[in-house]
Amino acid sequence: MLLTGPWWKGLGASASVTARRRNGVVVVTLLAAILAAMLSLLTPWKLFEARAFDYFSTTSAPSRPANGPIIVAIDEPSLAEVGLQWPWPRSLHAKLIEALRKAGAKAIGLDIIFAEPSNPAADEALVKSLGPDVVLAGDETFIETPQAAQHIRVEPLAIFTNAGARSGIASIAFDGDGILRRVPGYGDGFAARLLEAAGETAEVPRNALLQHFGPSRTYETVSYYQALNPDQFLPEGFFHDRVVMVGLSVQNAPTIAEGGADVHATPFTVRTGRLVAGVEIHATIFDNLAASLSINRTPVLISLLSIAIGAALAALLIRQRTGWKTVAGGAAVVVAILAGSYLCLRFGRIFIPPFAPSLAFMLAASAQGALDFASERRLRRGITRAFSQYLSPPLVERLARDPSQLRLGGEVRTLTILFCDIRGFTTISETMKDDPEGLTRLINRLLTPLSEVVLETGGTIDKYIGDCIMAFWNAPLDDPDHAVHAVRAALGMFDALNALNAEFVAEAEGTGRPALKLGIGIGVNTGECVVGNMGSTSRFDYSALGDSVNLAARLESASKDVGAPLLIGETTAALVRDTFPVFELDRLTVKGKTTAVVVSTVLPNATAEQVTLHAQLLDSRRSRDPFSSEDAEKITAALPVLAPFYLRLSSGYSRD
Repeated sequence: MLLTGPWWKGLGASASVTARRRNGVVVVTLLAAILAAMLSLLTPWKLFEARAFDYFSTTSAPSRPANGPIIVAIDEPSLAEVGLQWPWPRSLHAKLIEALRKAGAKAIGLDIIFAEPSNPAADEALVKSLGPDVVLAGDETFIETPQAAQHIRVEPLAIFTNAGARSGIASIAFDGDGILRRVPGYGDGFAARLLEAAGETAEVPRNALLQHFGPSRTYETVSYYQALNPDQFLPEGFFHDRVVMVGLSVQNAPTIAEGGADVHATPFTVRTGRLVAGVEIHATIFDNLAASLSINRTPVLISLLSIAIGAALAALLIRQRTGWKTVAGGAAVVVAILAGSYLCLRFGRIFIPPFAPSLAFMLAASAQGALDFASERRLRRGITRAFSQYLSPPLVERLARDPSQLRLGGEVRTLTILFCDIRGFTTISETMKDDPEGLTRLINRLLTPLSEVVLETGGTIDKYIGDCIMAFWNAPLDDPDHAVHAVRAALGMFDALNALNAEFVAEAEGTGRPALKLGIGIGVNTGECVVGNMGSTSRFDYSALGDSVNLAARLESASKDVGAPLLIGETTAALVRDTFPVFELDRLTVKGKTTAVVVSTVLPNATAEQVTLHAQLLDSRRSRDPFSSEDAEKITAALPVLAPFYLRLSSGYSRD
């Protein structure tokens, strides 16, 4: 069997293949890590990762801290109760401050910007109500135009800050998708100043993320008109020792489509579709600072390290091979990466973006999987191309699906070997010496059905030696019943030959020429052989060598002398005895053997009585005891295929 091509050589050099795959995995992993790292630095990808933060930070979100800020909402009921057009007179806010202070509030924040004068009397009333326990909102805006970049800061009127009120910047920053995730970095931010007014201190973290506690109206909220008269509308001590924030807050949280004044999108908006009032966002910032609940962003180096780890995990998974286990393992690793990111956020207060490491992992695994798939397809095509002429299609398909069943480079296996030779081929060749094409057609016409029988029984055709076929069973694929299959193939060859001879007879009728009648002799033997690649580095066969192969060839040759068309070795006979009637024939000393070997034949339609009678005849001849001529004639008539053997036996033929 001729096998050529670099794919076959590569299979034989397992160490080279291992090193080549290892190097390939390293290259694929590095490229995947680099690509994922480059993508992770892009703004669109960062927003994609931010969406993971939205879901992680709002999944089993912690409850808001106890005794956090109370919201006094400027809402629809208040607008109706007050009955004044917005903006309300500052004297009304002064009354609210005095009422809250009287109710025991320890700090009051007004998320309202008083940057311009109003009615002097109203402004004066507000001035009288202010003190260090009150924080007024300021604003900071950065405007960039083609002509210039402007940094605009708006503070409350000096008359209010001179009266003791604190100023806190209420500006907040949104990500590119319009969602509020970041803690404002102002050291004098509205929430930070309110903490100072309440007698607490907290360091404002840089580049931190907000931990939101819930959707709109998560915080305790009362209407403005209720806070003006808490004794009438609220429980006793409701504001005692509490921080109060005053700001616009509509009763029902508006949707993203509806929008509204001072309402914004938070990570919870992703889940609920509802916007959150600005004053509630400041309450969230306040609690993040007061309870140190903000979430740290991962430094760039740590993010890149996580990407490298994701790629390394892929390398571990794909270092040997890829397949359905890779898919299952890959899914488990991606889930583990997502779970790890969530656990770090929830319990470590640090957000490690999970998608870039997952991308690095999937890129490496899928790229190597694609390379392996392409390599396997090439390997399958090579195996199919190499073995399709020598193995049956089902066996070729099995071998292509699992090339590991093919051991290359030579191995010792127990095989059953068959040699089949055409009887009288020299005479036929001499007769047809003037018609070489006709001789070729004849040989092909005979070898084709004989080869089909070998393939149908799972055999491997080793080679054609002129008019001889060599085949073996139990390689390259395992075949536990190799001896039975080989003998069945031998019997099938005789049936195929009979059918072909019948065709010759039919073709000769009416032509006036005698019909061609072909005969074959077959030797079958079982034993250990070396099977694998035989030949040179550029041209070689998948073949079998060994003493058992030689004996099979000797049995085929000896079948002419013994007088039986099929001879099988002793080991083969022992393996098929439970399947076929086995007839021991003789003990022969063949070339290359110093001791006689027992040879037998198989007659599939023989009865147990005929087997016994044959054994008695053989024992009688060997012991020189008389044997009934009637019995000899009887078994010869019943088993005409052995008539030549019985004839020679009766004439004194023996090789003991």
